[in-house]
Formats: sequence, structure tokens, C-alpha cells
Amino acid sequence: MLLPTLLDIEASGFGRGSYPIEVGLARADGSRCAFLIQPAESWTHWDPKAELLHGISRARLIREGHPAIEVARWLNGELADVGIAYSDSWGYDNTWLSLLFDQAGMLPRFRLEALRRLLSESQLARWNETKERMVSLHGIRRHRAGDDARLLQLTYAATQSAAE
Repeated sequence: MLLPTLLDIEASGFGRGSYPIEVGLARADGSRCAFLIQPAESWTHWDPKAELLHGISRARLIREGHPAIEVARWLNGELADVGIAYSDSWGYDNTWLSLLFDQAGMLPRFRLEALRRLLSESQLARWNETKERMVSLHGIRRHRAGDDARLLQLTYAATQSAAE
């Protein structure tokens, strides 16, 4: 089964002024990769509730994060030939992806689409239950971009198999 490429972004919060702090990919071959993003000087919003959720401190981002331009180049390198990546939170992820590329002074060489576009009614009906089963089965750590992207991919594959 050919798997879609999934992209997930963790952020500094959900409100106005929030920005991407981690981006993760699950590739079509099932491998995954993620990068922490160093906040730009103008990115100052920080929601302590978001930090509790993903477990990434602002100090860690400053210390270990990659500049926006490096992450944008990496994404273009990974996804230019793929053409489309999918997200389960398209509205948020697309906004944060645009902010990342704007900060980098670049344009994405791929499109981000809503994962829902790929799902049948049968898959949607089983999605949440299957997703929770995949978390337990694979010991996935939630709210980290690479793991969440892989979780979406595993859930897609399991619901697709059940639908066939």
C-alpha cells in the first residue's frame, strides 16, 4: 500500500502570534524525521499550556532549534518531488508553514492539503478509535511532530486496510 506523506507542526500556542516550533514528516516509505525550529526574534508569543502539552521549552528551542531557513530548505528538499503533503490540522499547519517560509524568505515547492480529502466515509467512521489503538500498539509519544505524523500515517493505513 502506498502511504501518503504526512506533515505535522507543533507550535508555541494556538492564538494570535503563535509560531511553529517543530515540524515532522512521515514519508511514503514509513520513515519519519523532525526538526525543532529556532524562534525568530519577532516570534515572542509563548503559551505555557502548549509547552506542557509538547514538552518543549522555549530555552530548548533557542539552544537546539534550527533557523527557519534551514527547516524551509529541508522541507523543500524532502517534498518538492513528492508534490503534496497532508495534514490533519490543515488550518493551523498551513498558517504555521506559511509563517516559517515567510521568515525564511522562501516559497514552498510543495502543497499542503487536508488529510480528510484522502479519507472515505468508512475510514472517517473508524478514525478516532483506530488512532487510539495505534497509539497503544506502537507506543507513540503524542504531541511531537514526527511521532504525530507517523501516527496519522499508521491510522490511515489501518483504516484503509479495514475498508478494503
